[in-house]
Amino acid sequence: QVQLAESGGGLVQPGGSLSISCKVSGTLFNIYVMGWYRQAPGQERELVATVTKSGITKYADSVKGRFSIARDNTENTVELQMRSLNPDDTAVYYCYAAVEIAVFKPEDFWGRGTVVAVSS
Repeated sequence: QVQLAESGGGLVQPGGSLSISCKVSGTLFNIYVMGWYRQAPGQERELVATVTKSGITKYADSVKGRFSIARDNTENTVELQMRSLNPDDTAVYYCYAAVEIAVFKPEDFWGRGTVVAVSS
């Protein structure tokens, strides 16, 4: 089965930096999109950043210029580098992958989430 394993996350002070990573494993043929969503307490889950297989990136306006996403197609990993973090970035961050598990059979997969807490 396809699984997403997140690593990183933790407590960081305002203005600090943190990187989180995700590895996709299992039987699959393609990963169209990889990225990160986040959900803060009392808020809806929102897109943070995604990157397509060809390298096209998309960022939420709130993180543009501060976050950077990259994927390694040989390792099926995606990394989110976060800098200039502020308390509004505090959330559970979920890895996301749009996966072709068979020919013309796309499915969405989610990681279990990793907590990023920005606080002094």
